[in-house]
Amino acid sequence: MNLQRDYNNEINDAPDHQYAYGFDFDVMHPFMIRSFEPFFIKGSLLELGSFKGDFTQRFMHHFDDVTCVEASSVAMAQAREKLGDKVHYINALFEEATLPKRYNNIVLTHVLEHIDEPVKLLKRINDEWLEEGGRFFLVCPNANAPSRQIAVKMGLISHNSAVTEAEAAHGHRCTYSLDTLEREATAAGLNVVHRSGIFFKALANFQWDHLLQTDIISPEYLEGCYQLGQHYPDLCSSIFLMCERGR
Repeated sequence: MNLQRDYNNEINDAPDHQYAYGFDFDVMHPFMIRSFEPFFIKGSLLELGSFKGDFTQRFMHHFDDVTCVEASSVAMAQAREKLGDKVHYINALFEEATLPKRYNNIVLTHVLEHIDEPVKLLKRINDEWLEEGGRFFLVCPNANAPSRQIAVKMGLISHNSAVTEAEAAHGHRCTYSLDTLEREATAAGLNVVHRSGIFFKALANFQWDHLLQTDIISPEYLEGCYQLGQHYPDLCSSIFLMCERGR
């Protein structure tokens, strides 16, 4: 394996690259749910940007009332085929979506970095969609993840929060750190109650995918990376804010 080549493929890949890794689905999704669980409250859940429903499926173990807003009709059709009528689907852009009610739990994971006007979306969540006393779960990729800082030292990207060509082609508008993410949430009127990171990550996704196919990585090692991330949130793969509705 040519490490330099593969690292370049992850950081600066072509626009048609398959932008999903086993690491995301097999490792990050379960640990995200685990990070959210202590803050879940009874009632409804709204997932903004559900794509093909892979993450949605995990929420169905916790909530009977699940609504998904997704702009891609193709992705939503695939989600509907996978999940059936147990989920209420709304095919709309966030800017145009009209939702029938407020929700007790709202989830926005790895979506805000794609939004042209992020504060405007967060304000809609606070003012229109989040129930009084409800919880908002906001997760974004972390600019300061060690794997990304290593890429900077390798000369593959200019600085931690840079948007690479591959990310731009995929629709990224920015790369958040804990301070800039909290700045956006606060500007929208949300009350940030909890801030953390999810999974200490020193390897790039493609490296994780190779390792996960071997016996080098054990469940205990994954657990250690998750727990270490609680001590060093700024060195995690993703950053996480739990917010409540502000006045």
